[in-house]
Amino acid sequence: MYKKSPFREFLIELYLIFHKCLFFFFKNIRLTNKIVFVSSFKENNIYIYKELKREHYDGEIVFLCKKNVYNAIRKSVTDPVYKIETGRIWDEVMAAYHLMTAKKIIVDNYYGFLAVAPIKKEVECIQIWHAAGAIKKFGLTDHATKTRSKRAKHRFLQVYGKFDKVVVNSDAFAKMFEAAFHLKESQFLPIGFPRTDFFFNESKIKEKASKFHKKYSMYQKKKIILYAPTFRPNHEDNVLNLDIPLLYEKLHDEYVLFIRMHPSVTMYEHVLTGYEDFAIDFSKKASINELLVVSDILITDYSSIPFEYVLLKKPMIFYPYDLANYEQNPGIWEPYEEMVPGPIAYNTVDIIDLIEKNQFNEEIYESFNKKWNAYTTGNSSQKFVQYLLRGDNPCERSKQEDTIHHSV
Repeated sequence: MYKKSPFREFLIELYLIFHKCLFFFFKNIRLTNKIVFVSSFKENNIYIYKELKREHYDGEIVFLCKKNVYNAIRKSVTDPVYKIETGRIWDEVMAAYHLMTAKKIIVDNYYGFLAVAPIKKEVECIQIWHAAGAIKKFGLTDHATKTRSKRAKHRFLQVYGKFDKVVVNSDAFAKMFEAAFHLKESQFLPIGFPRTDFFFNESKIKEKASKFHKKYSMYQKKKIILYAPTFRPNHEDNVLNLDIPLLYEKLHDEYVLFIRMHPSVTMYEHVLTGYEDFAIDFSKKASINELLVVSDILITDYSSIPFEYVLLKKPMIFYPYDLANYEQNPGIWEPYEEMVPGPIAYNTVDIIDLIEKNQFNEEIYESFNKKWNAYTTGNSSQKFVQYLLRGDNPCERSKQEDTIHHSV
């Protein structure tokens, strides 16, 4: 569970005081026709950005990026990009200036400085999130939140209270956001996540797969197993919990194993020593979309990846080897066996057995997809930008149509 740290809380308070002073300095400057992206992840933001360019948006666009995504976004856009939360004072000053003078703010994660940001009423802050679904609990529902101080919980609510709208891809995910962020139904944009547009574009999928196979031609004759585990709250638990020698012995003739660790986790390469032609760490070598389109089977646990992988209609194996611990921290939204579209393995022997039997229930995948991707149709970027520029909210339009229908 989360360990309370008075010193950590003290550092957070200093961090907030610093940003509060910056915001105070700029808060009375007039707003301009400007969109500011606050980014921890690339895909959603870049899909929206490209759609804005296609729409010939004539306002200013600025990116405020966490360190992990700064270079990737800077290479993908032609507009200003600043680093945040890195100690670069000039960037922090410019970030505060742009936040206080933008008419639209788009965020994809929890950002503590929003707690003290005096966002004007005429400014709209939209949360686009960074995952297409959730198995593990987050926000106020995270079990670790119970042990946090009253001050910390109040800070969380201050941040969540800044979200005017939140993008969702299903009513099921909206219910989670209601509980996690204390939101209302009227705050949701039921348009799907922009990043999922990729999975409806056959030419883009083929292009990405072709480039990958050209670069890594040595794997073309093998089927690809992608193992993509999520982050564990306790750092020491973020290890590769697979019997690599056994997997090699049973599967190497037909398969290769690509490993994609969570961005916050670094895998020790020595665990793959001696099996380099079979088990390869692709955590830094390729994008997640590249790995999803070239893989033949996905193995994961509590990650949000299945909510996108199901769009490709390929087999998945769920590997919750530490389920009892994860149910305690951070917690699971529903009974795991009922939530995931199976099958489930609890050890490496189970995984091998499932792969060799190759029996996967497509009907379960279809049901899972209908539940979690109801608003995911391949044009989420377009719908988002239409709302951003013209206020076209599919949810409000649907209500108006229902009202007209019932009145006739």
